[in-house]
Amino acid sequence: MKALTFTTALVAISTLPALAEGTLNIYNFGLYTPPDLIEKFEKTHNVEVTVTEYDSNETALAKIEAGGHGFDIIVPSGYVVPVYLEKGLLLRSEPNQLPNFANVDPEWVDVSWDAGRSYTVPWVWGTTGVMVNTKVYSGDINTTAIFLDPPEELKGKVNVVPAMQDVIDMAIFTVGGEACTSDKDVLKAALDKLVAAKENWASIDYASFEKFINEDLQASVFWSGAAMRIREANPGFAYGYPKEGFPLWQDNVAILADAKNVDNAKLFLDFIMDPENAAMISAYTGYGNAIKGSEAFMSAALLASPEMTIPESAKGVARLQKTCSPEVQALYARMWTDLTK
Repeated sequence: MKALTFTTALVAISTLPALAEGTLNIYNFGLYTPPDLIEKFEKTHNVEVTVTEYDSNETALAKIEAGGHGFDIIVPSGYVVPVYLEKGLLLRSEPNQLPNFANVDPEWVDVSWDAGRSYTVPWVWGTTGVMVNTKVYSGDINTTAIFLDPPEELKGKVNVVPAMQDVIDMAIFTVGGEACTSDKDVLKAALDKLVAAKENWASIDYASFEKFINEDLQASVFWSGAAMRIREANPGFAYGYPKEGFPLWQDNVAILADAKNVDNAKLFLDFIMDPENAAMISAYTGYGNAIKGSEAFMSAALLASPEMTIPESAKGVARLQKTCSPEVQALYARMWTDLTK
C-alpha cells in the first residue's frame, strides 16, 4: 500500500474535526467493546460514548433497517456488509482518507466486501471452529464431528451457537460442498446432517461463558477469541480447527447512513486504527486485528495463543467467509428455520 503523501495527509486530517465534543452511539456485538478503549476515546476527544449490544448480524441488520435506532456506528461481519450497502444503510465516509488508515495491513484493504475501504475499517478477524473440554473428551477435536457426530462423551453436552451462516457453512464443508452453493443436493445433505445431529445437542444458544467455565456444557461451535477467554478461565477447554473446513472472517466498523454524530464517528474510526488502540481491542476480545505495529503493544502470550495462531496444517482449509446471493441467502434461511423449529 502506498504511504500517504503530504497532500493526501492534509486531506485526511481535514476530514477530522479540530475539536470534538458531544456524543457517539455505538451498536456492537456483546462482550466485544473494551471498556478501557471507550474510556480512553472519551478522555482523548471529550466525547460521551454509549454502547448498545446485539447478539447476531441478523438482529443488528433488522434493527438498522427498521430505522429510528439512533446509532452512529455499526460493526458488521464482512459477509453482511454488501447487504448493508445494497440497502443504502452505510455512509460513504471514505475512511481510507483518515490519517491512521496508513496502518491498515495491505492484506485487509482490498477486501471483497469493500474494496479499497470507502465504507469500513477493520475491527478484528477470527475463525469459527469447535471448542471442547479435553478433560471430558481426549480424542481429535479438529473436526466438525464434534457437533455433527458427537462422541459418546459429549452427547447431550454440545452447544451450537445460533450463527446461521457459520453453522450451515461448516455442515456444507463436511459434505464436500462450498459456502454459498446453490446445489440442492449439497444443501439437502448438509441439512440432513444438521437435523440428525441436533438430537445430540444440549442447546442452540449464545450460551454464557459461565456454562462452559462451570462445565455445564462441554463443547460448542464457537469463535476463536471467545474460546480463548474461556480457556483462560478453565484450561481444560481447547479450540479445534476442523479439517473439513472452517470460516475465516473479519468484523468491520462503519458509519451508518443516518448517523447524527458523523464527525465523532470518523474520530472513532481513526482512533481504532492506531496500533496501541487496536492492541487494546485484541487484548480484550482475543481476536487478531489488521493494524500494522499493534504487535508491539500485545503480550507474547496473546500473540502465541493457539486460538489466534492458525496452525500451518489448518491454513489450507480456512475459507474466508463470503456474501451469498439473495437466492442462496433465502435457501439458508429456510434451512435454518427447519433446523431450529
